[in-house]
Amino acid sequence: MSTIDITSVREVNFDGLVGPTHNYSGLAVGNVASMSHGGLVSSPKEGALQGLLKMKSLMDAGYAQGVLPPQQRPDISALRDLGFSGSNSDVLARAAKEAPQLLRAVCSASSMWTANAGTITPSMDAPDSRVHFTPANLQSSFHRYLEPQTTGRVLQAIFRNEQHFAHHPVLPATPAFADEGAANHTRLCGEYGEPGVHLFVYGRQAFGGEKEPKRYPARQTLEASQAVARQHGLTDAQTVFAQQHPDAIDAGVFHNDVIAVGNGPVLLYHEMAFLDEEGTLDALRAKMASPLIPVRVPVEAVSMEDAVASYLFNSQLLSNPDGTMTLVVPGECQEREAVWRTIQDSLLAGNNPISDVIVKDVKQSMRNGGGPACLRLRVALSEAERAALTGRVLLTDALYDELTAWVERHYRDCLAPDDLADPQLAEESLAALDELTQLLNIGSVYPFQLG
Repeated sequence: MSTIDITSVREVNFDGLVGPTHNYSGLAVGNVASMSHGGLVSSPKEGALQGLLKMKSLMDAGYAQGVLPPQQRPDISALRDLGFSGSNSDVLARAAKEAPQLLRAVCSASSMWTANAGTITPSMDAPDSRVHFTPANLQSSFHRYLEPQTTGRVLQAIFRNEQHFAHHPVLPATPAFADEGAANHTRLCGEYGEPGVHLFVYGRQAFGGEKEPKRYPARQTLEASQAVARQHGLTDAQTVFAQQHPDAIDAGVFHNDVIAVGNGPVLLYHEMAFLDEEGTLDALRAKMASPLIPVRVPVEAVSMEDAVASYLFNSQLLSNPDGTMTLVVPGECQEREAVWRTIQDSLLAGNNPISDVIVKDVKQSMRNGGGPACLRLRVALSEAERAALTGRVLLTDALYDELTAWVERHYRDCLAPDDLADPQLAEESLAALDELTQLLNIGSVYPFQLG
């Protein structure tokens, strides 16, 4: 196992920048917010600035904060693969006329939710003492299936040093290995530098499963979670595989991070999070070196409807040096009386380390079904590993100012679904992304840059 200085390990939240084509197309089946806001006019500029402000506020509060770039959109090459031909303008116009749903898919800015970018195992848990990455195949929906190749290039560009980082191939993009990344994975531990236990949550079994959701699809398979664990060299003693409650999926909980969030030894979860609640907790207790601190929210306190509408469990749970924890919640939590009362009376006043709550406005993301936790990919890194990162991806005051100015220059204030066929939008997006890679100093990661 790792010989690194465990006291130097910090969790870095790498937030995804909201892309220039951020729009409301209602593409995500089972994501209630996405489906209910389909067709509305979005504000890419407001969305990107909201995300940056969240990053900046957490950086100012002392948390390590990183940035990940958005994907190249519209993905015109994907439309060409589907038979559309001619100039870029011709392709966009024909898709808009003949298959508008495909045009909306290739313009999706869903990569902003970097919790789906991949699964990470920190070096202190890996047999070769390196940080391991597997991009998620996201095969359950076409608009997200388009992401993994670029995601892999971005991760390899930033985490480039082979002495510290190891990258694995995307799992086969078949229903049997449906993988949605860290949205269904939580590492629980004492201190970040201590060995941890990895909780993989799945919605169905590809081979031999019985109880599955009836209304909405289960996006993560047990087989995918097991394959990622094998890639990263994790042992049985380091892993717990738990099934998400099918009724929760049918209520709109498309990922486990919409119904549970963990950090350090704390697991904050709704009573409907797991099909076998007690079995899951017992398995974690048996394998964790530090005592598990479960924080259970019963359905009597927060209904499934309120949980999905407020995204209480898609909040960020952040560890503080004094052992306390801060919960970063979306503004929608204040709008639901039962949720806000639970935060005040049960979480902040309860017998647990959660001592503070920060409310952030991320409405542009929330309307598409992504809260604060969706917007970030957590990577536990030692001081040496942080120093080995390539590019300017750790947020500073200067980088924040530059990124804000970049958004102001390149992003539109309003974007309706019909605007996606505008060839000028495609040109604007490419110009913005080309400048962004230079600003972040990560090299060429986009298809248009690779030729």
